[in-house]
Amino acid sequence: MRALQARGMLVVGLSRRPSGADEHEECDVADRAAVEEAAARVLDRHPRIDLLANNAGVAAGGSFLGATPERIEQTIRLNYLGSVWTTLAFLPGLGGGSHVVNIVSVAGTVADGPYSASKHAQLAFSRSLALELAPRGIKVHTVNPGFVETEGFPQRERLGSLLGRLVVDPPLVVERLLAAVDHDRREITVPRWYRPAAWVQALAPGALATARARTSRRRPRSR
Repeated sequence: MRALQARGMLVVGLSRRPSGADEHEECDVADRAAVEEAAARVLDRHPRIDLLANNAGVAAGGSFLGATPERIEQTIRLNYLGSVWTTLAFLPGLGGGSHVVNIVSVAGTVADGPYSASKHAQLAFSRSLALELAPRGIKVHTVNPGFVETEGFPQRERLGSLLGRLVVDPPLVVERLLAAVDHDRREITVPRWYRPAAWVQALAPGALATARARTSRRRPRSR
């Protein structure tokens, strides 16, 4: 946000609580009606949108077998449908030369529970959108971060000292995001060393399931 402001851009934020944006619209992006109402207010003030960033996300907190149905539904509605509703609502303000940035996740390239599934859906949406908006001159960029330390996702605390070394900070993601927009890179992974995980999933989709099954069989069962 500050990086965009430093470029002289006026930033309008849609979120459930105020942010450091120049203007703020209180909105839950999982609520389609609320998104449409907020977008109408913004477009009334700013008919042209140069860059739309879909960045909302929530952790699922478990596997499909362990998470509650309510949590699974919330994850899908916010992580996936939130991007869909926001993009469609702001579409009248997007034109030739505009950019849409979808902050997806490396988790969207692998299979691991509701969060991964919601991000996989968002990834497919972003790729589809890139094809559909190309004739209008609107460019879509997909950003797949790995573990990033944020208020909602305290990764270093959760992963511990060893795996915590894989965690990066938001400024790196912002830097790579803006570079993707500037140099017309349509899909990037941040940091780049997470790419092999996606390659393994794409080339051998059953390998992860097989490995996990073997690991589970080795674990001692509690009585």
